[in-house]
Amino acid sequence: MGWRRVTQPQVRRGLAATYILPLRSETPVVGEVSGYIRWLADRVQAIVVDGSPPDVFDEHHAAWGKRVCHVPPHRDLACANGKVHGVLTGLRLAAHDRVVIADDDVRYDDVGLLRVVALLDDHDLVRPQNYFDPLPWHAAWDTGRTLLNRAFAADYPGTLAVRRHVLDRTDGYNGDVLFENLELIRTVAAAGGRLCAPLDLYVRRIPPTAGHFWSQRVRQAYDELARPGRMAVELSVFPLAAVTAGRPRYLLAAVAAMVATAEFGRRRAGGTDVFPAHTSWAAPLWVAERAICAWLALGNRIVRGGVRYAGGVLRYPATPVAELRRRHAGAAKTQSHLRFRREMGAARLG
Repeated sequence: MGWRRVTQPQVRRGLAATYILPLRSETPVVGEVSGYIRWLADRVQAIVVDGSPPDVFDEHHAAWGKRVCHVPPHRDLACANGKVHGVLTGLRLAAHDRVVIADDDVRYDDVGLLRVVALLDDHDLVRPQNYFDPLPWHAAWDTGRTLLNRAFAADYPGTLAVRRHVLDRTDGYNGDVLFENLELIRTVAAAGGRLCAPLDLYVRRIPPTAGHFWSQRVRQAYDELARPGRMAVELSVFPLAAVTAGRPRYLLAAVAAMVATAEFGRRRAGGTDVFPAHTSWAAPLWVAERAICAWLALGNRIVRGGVRYAGGVLRYPATPVAELRRRHAGAAKTQSHLRFRREMGAARLG
């Protein structure tokens, strides 16, 4: 795919950064979304890549076209994952090297936007921490997963910030995989980029409907095939629970351990400000759900050869790390050389 330059829309005064919002909707989403897009347009170059049907696209364009760069996905960048199609289009149009990528349910505030852009001064990819607000029951349930991830490392949010020049050297990232955020993170790392996952960079996310939440259960479990070790652990939960079914004290001990682990994740980096106390108790529910869905995901791989996505079937959740390292070895050397030159220049100035 080519990263040819095109005529850029006028960028308003503000941060030297681009915000890419890939979008697809069967019905118009003007209203609250329009207010957020107007807010963005006063601060950054805002690009909305809209894959909605023509009539919906036209209504969106009437609402946003004068405020932002509102475009359809470029056909020559088409790939199986519609979100990546939108991101690649936005990257082609980006006027700045510092780029924020976010789903349409993500809502930055001034503090979060300023900080995520500032962190790109010293890093090539920043992974913020999402939290749900409001918090219906299914969002609290899914927060149990977030807290467990925070306890051991960091969660995978619906937004990332990246330096565009790194992706220029890798010719973007693979859009024919399911776990697109992991693919982007792995690609930047393979190209020698510096990664940052500040646990205290909280960015609000609007929860999905309960129906949409349930529709994603098996698909999200399928993502873990990209991380075989974690998938093996998730597959082992159900058999272990069956073995200990006649020994309730072991089951209670396991539940208590999950809640304690989630509570540790909740307390890290000031998480108690955005994660209510009851969400730690959702961790065992999420583990039980994932224990079942992991086997369903494996069944999809065996029977269908992949998992259903946007009317088709995607086989691969993400590209293996070793393959990406081989593919982008040249980009990693270039990135290392540039970093060395920057550090030497900074040392001389110091």
